[in-house]
Amino acid sequence: MEKANQKHAADSFSSEDLISPRVKKAKKSEETGCDSSKDPRISSGAGDEKQEIPVGGEAVGNRAEEEGSSSCISEEKKKGFVFEADVAEDKGARQTMEDVSVVLPDASLDLPGNLRCGHFAIYDGHGGRLAAEFAKKHLHLNVLSAGLPRELLDVKVAKKAILDGFRKTDELLLQESVSGGWQDGATAVCVWIVDQKVFIANIGDAKAVLARSSPTDESGNHTEACSPLKAIVLTREHKAIYPQERSRIQKSGGVVSSNGRLQGRLEVSRAFGDRQFKKFGVIATPDIHAFELTERENFMILGCDGLWEVFGPSDAVGFVQKLLKDGLPVSTISRRLVKEAVKERRCKDNCTAIVIVFKRE
Repeated sequence: MEKANQKHAADSFSSEDLISPRVKKAKKSEETGCDSSKDPRISSGAGDEKQEIPVGGEAVGNRAEEEGSSSCISEEKKKGFVFEADVAEDKGARQTMEDVSVVLPDASLDLPGNLRCGHFAIYDGHGGRLAAEFAKKHLHLNVLSAGLPRELLDVKVAKKAILDGFRKTDELLLQESVSGGWQDGATAVCVWIVDQKVFIANIGDAKAVLARSSPTDESGNHTEACSPLKAIVLTREHKAIYPQERSRIQKSGGVVSSNGRLQGRLEVSRAFGDRQFKKFGVIATPDIHAFELTERENFMILGCDGLWEVFGPSDAVGFVQKLLKDGLPVSTISRRLVKEAVKERRCKDNCTAIVIVFKRE
């Protein structure tokens, strides 16, 4: 699942490693023209930085087979919007499929609470898929148990619940791997939609990208000069070669080899599991970011590193935007996105993508 020394769009996040306990309240500000400066509605546990890129990035190469997908729709009448989500996957040129995914439009698991809760995730396994399967089974339940708000939304409480859920899941996974005698690991990109707030958490090199439209004029129409959607990278990659990650690894006694890998083997520096590398600084502490759903949020794309090795963020947003304009359903769009990555652009890794479309009523 890994390639060393590849430049990625999310490298511009702040150098702060762990998520900050401070949560900045989203401020409302007037936006005019095509200003792509920081949007105060996107908050982060690791600093409020993000990347916003006009659609139209370059394409890279790849390949694979189109597989099944599952789509689902969730409605929130009083809030005036619906969202539809679908996942598609392909093992690419690999012999086995180590990605697993979660699509839960109603993720309350019958727990009491009146806030709508949706959950979507991709777990990209390495060394096997046992860690990925374990995280899929336990992470969301652990986040709910840790206190994800179900009655009154509190951003600080929600981020703490996600952080505690990741920590608890990794602790249990490590115990399970000891008793089972396996050493698998898994990166993750996860989304929780609570009421109208979207929370994104990631470890490793899986990525989430938001497609946002331009500001509107007084009549409510999008200005012509700003018509392309912006691609906003909501995650920060965690690789051993990056300075802040390398520093933690070295303080733990680990070595980042000339190939950019921890102990010459592992490219990512944060993951579930990887029991043999925990003593060298591998952690499962996620970066957590949040934003408020408004009329400008169009859709999100979650993808494992296989997808992003052949699609730039702007490129993927443009690809999905075109298919949406053609009136295709999300189930078809997700399959075509993965098929394009594998068949046409020659992705050699496992490839999984979730497309989440936000629609106003």
